[in-house]
This record gives sequence, C-alpha cells and structure tokens, in this order.
Amino acid sequence: MTAEGIGSLRVDVVVVAAGSSRRMAGTDKLMAEIGGRPLLAWTLDACAAAPCVERLVLVAPPERADEWRRAPWLPATVTGVVEGGATRGQSAAAGVRWLDAHDPAGTGRDRPVLVHDGARPLVSPALVAAVADAAERHGAALPVLAVAETLKRVGEGLVLETIDRSSFVVAQTPQGARRGLLLDAWAAFPPDDPPEFTDEAALLEACRIPVHAIPGEPANIKVTLPDDLRRAELALAPAAVRVGLGHDSHPFGPDSGLRLGGIEIPGAPRLAGHSDGDVVLHAVADALLGAAGLGDLGRLFPADARTPRGIASDVLLREVAARVAGVGLSPSTIDVVVIGARPRLGDRLTAMRDAIAAILGMEPGTVNVKASTGNLAGDEGAGRSISARVVATLRTTA
Repeated sequence: MTAEGIGSLRVDVVVVAAGSSRRMAGTDKLMAEIGGRPLLAWTLDACAAAPCVERLVLVAPPERADEWRRAPWLPATVTGVVEGGATRGQSAAAGVRWLDAHDPAGTGRDRPVLVHDGARPLVSPALVAAVADAAERHGAALPVLAVAETLKRVGEGLVLETIDRSSFVVAQTPQGARRGLLLDAWAAFPPDDPPEFTDEAALLEACRIPVHAIPGEPANIKVTLPDDLRRAELALAPAAVRVGLGHDSHPFGPDSGLRLGGIEIPGAPRLAGHSDGDVVLHAVADALLGAAGLGDLGRLFPADARTPRGIASDVLLREVAARVAGVGLSPSTIDVVVIGARPRLGDRLTAMRDAIAAILGMEPGTVNVKASTGNLAGDEGAGRSISARVVATLRTTA
C-alpha cells in the first residue's frame, strides 16, 4: 500500500452551500436526489477525491447546519460545517475564517484555500488540483471558459451592438487563493458591508491582487435551473454496472506468517509493508474504489503515522466496503489473480475466496481467485515478491 502520485501540496476547500435556490421552481437543488444521494454529496465527494485536498469545510444555511453535521453522506474530509450568511461573500468568509481559527498545525496564511459552489457537482478532481497548483504558484487563480456564442448588447427589445467576445471568459469555481490574501481582502472590504462581490476573484480584483486564469471544464456546470439539474442527473446517475481495476505488489520481508487473500499461511515469509502486506486485499480495495470513483487506498490510508503500522488489511477492506456502500453501490463480482513463484497456492485459493466474500458480505460464488506461479519474469518470478490484480464490478443499490 503506497501513496504514490500524491504530491506534497496540501490545500483546504470551502464548499459554499448556503443559497436559497430561488430559480429552481421550488426545488432545493442541493438536496435534489441523483442516484439516491443529494446533489451536494456529489459535489463534496468530487472535491474530496483530489489528492491535494486535506480539509473540507461545508458552509450551510443556518437552519440546516445541525442537520448536515449529522448527514451520513458527508465525506470524512469534511472537518467543519459552519453557518453561512445572506450573501456569497459572507458565506465564503465564514468558511475561510473557520479554517484560519482551526489550524492546529499552524499551516499559515500562505496555504491555498479553494472556494467552490455547492451546486457544481461535476467538477473533476483534476480541475481542483489544477486550481490548487495555480493558487500555490501565483497567489490566486480561477478556472475560466471562453465565450462560445456571439455576444449582443440589447435595449428595449432591440440589438444595440455586437460585442467582441475575444477578451471575455466565463468564470467557474473552485476559485483559489492563499488564505492570507483572502483574509486581507475581507479586511479591506468587509463581507457584511457594500459593495457585494459575486465571487472571490472580483473581491481580489478590487484589492488589485492579480488572479491567474487557467482553463476550466465545460462539464463543470452550475446547477441553477431545472434543465441544469437534468444534465447533472444524466452525468452522475450510476450505471447499472461499474467496473474497477486494482493492482498491488509487495516484496517479501524478514518476518514470517504470510497474510494473503484474508488468510494466514504459516511458515511462509510475510510481505513487507506499512500494513500486514496483504496484496490481494489491497488490490481488491483499489478495484472497488476505482469502480466507485472514490480514489485509491493510498489516499484513504497513507503509509505514515495516520495509519497504524501493521494494521490488518481486512480492516482496510471493510472500511472501503463501507465507503462504497455510502455512495449507493455494492460489489457484484470480484475476480482475482495472484502472481508469484512462491508459495504454492493451489489448495488455498478456495479459503481466500471465502475470506474475501465474508469480508465484503458477498456470496462465495461471486468471488473468483486464481494463481499464476509459473513462467514469470521479474521479482515475482524470482520469488522476491507477490503481486495481485483484481477486476471488480459494482451495482447500484439506490
């Protein structure tokens, strides 16, 4: 189990969700169900899936803050649910100030913070990471889209002129800045007083703070009208079957008592790793996370002090299964291949199958475990390591 691919950049995200949905014809867009889960849950999960995001703060309407603090769909990355204000500026400021006040690690004013609309559930983790990187390098950043349509200025029902659109863009979120820049901007323009800024970039512009523009994503729509909600439903509703791939590899270590596929094989050397080294259960976990779109095992359980050393891999897999269930999905089939020259596994494959099925609450017949032990190259062929590859399918339970 590793955290490979996760860079050193760490940022916080404030998800602003204190609006009133005035243009949704009586529908609370943030609580509108998509695939059995509220739209807001999809937004939070999308932000949490970016490896650079360490803390999420949800800004809620005052009357819903207590309810949302207890919501089962909150990802573990959400460290605070705070009450918002009547304007976007008031709500964003409440979230950023909460982060500043709850900073035991002393990360400081240079740490980037991103502000994202709760009604943008289709944001990709890649865009979150790109804005975070740009804010880290430039001080402040936002994603933008070029204006595709011809712009007209009209008055009293008549076209007055055609506007050159070449220098116009459409702003999206998340918008990021170093925390200190935002706090200083709100000190200069208190969010409770006029003027009212429509987004964080406008606030920073008023303070003559440069804001770096990066390419946005056409799919990153803001759900404002009923048609927007239907577009989000089409994009997010879980497919009948979802497929994920998992892979893990560990070298043999000095200890004995090999843990593999949820069983112990006495007399065989143990695989080295921060956990008990069970490559099969790790690969199963990664396949499930991949199928559910929930990131990877290294992000959930980093190989550092946040994860107890020697932790049993069945504990990790059970937590992964709970997270998969939390997004309305359940395992349908698991297909495993174990790759290694030693030990011989032919008479242990059924026990592995049964152990995996028991951990995941599946019928044994839906789990298949096989081994590849001959004609191998590399460390597996030399008997220095074992790897596992897994294909998992999930079905929706919503």
